[in-house]
Amino acid sequence: MPRLASAQPDVQTTAPATAQTSPGTPPASPPPPAAPDTSTPVTSALSRPETPTTPPTEAPALPDTVVAAMEQIRFFIEDMAASWPGELSMTITPPDFSRQAECHDFEVFMSGRQGLRQRMNIGIRCTTPSTWTAYTPVSVKLSGVYYVTSRSVNAGTLLSLDDLIPIEGDLLTLPAGSLLDPGQIVGYIATQRLAARRPIRATALRSPESVERGQRVRIEVRGTGFVASSDGHAMQGGEPGTQIQVRTASGQIVTATVLNAQTVLIPM
Repeated sequence: MPRLASAQPDVQTTAPATAQTSPGTPPASPPPPAAPDTSTPVTSALSRPETPTTPPTEAPALPDTVVAAMEQIRFFIEDMAASWPGELSMTITPPDFSRQAECHDFEVFMSGRQGLRQRMNIGIRCTTPSTWTAYTPVSVKLSGVYYVTSRSVNAGTLLSLDDLIPIEGDLLTLPAGSLLDPGQIVGYIATQRLAARRPIRATALRSPESVERGQRVRIEVRGTGFVASSDGHAMQGGEPGTQIQVRTASGQIVTATVLNAQTVLIPM
């Protein structure tokens, strides 16, 4: 097979052009020298040297006793929140044991009979080998759903699901005694006027099977082999199963147990 020769480009050399002058014409004067550049040089930001950065300093590790105490506090708060709905989160400030004697065993506690709150002061009590007590603050949040009234509700109204609106928020910000389960609200009767879009407290509702104060009731007296009944008036309100004071038709005040919205019982 014939071998192909590689093509070589043609390179032409051109002599530099020389200015032609006519006889008798004076030669051209050389151009004036260029003025010196007095402008300030501009440096691109990309060409500037990078400023050295100092790596962030890591926080020192906490002592083992502090870590163990914080773990016990977390268990303590989780146990308190076990009966609550919602998602629990907390921020525990590391307790300062730097001025305390060495401790091998300790217990976590709260002063008084306090419930779960947004801000808590948790106690740590050392039991062995020394005895001392320290406290540390804890911030708690319980995110969940609760229900408020969709409109103003008058006293005596039987509440339905249409009267409620679900709201998401921190359950620990609600007033004490607020109801979270709609099953504890729907079908109950408002004992007072309920403002719109406000949490509903248990004290503001009563069961439809409950007795109101001043209401006329039937008094049943039950014994072995007999049942007697008469009319009376409730001196107190009460839910089924609770005991209230009742005035009989003769004016006598007796203690009876609420059976339902119309009847109270006096056992013999």
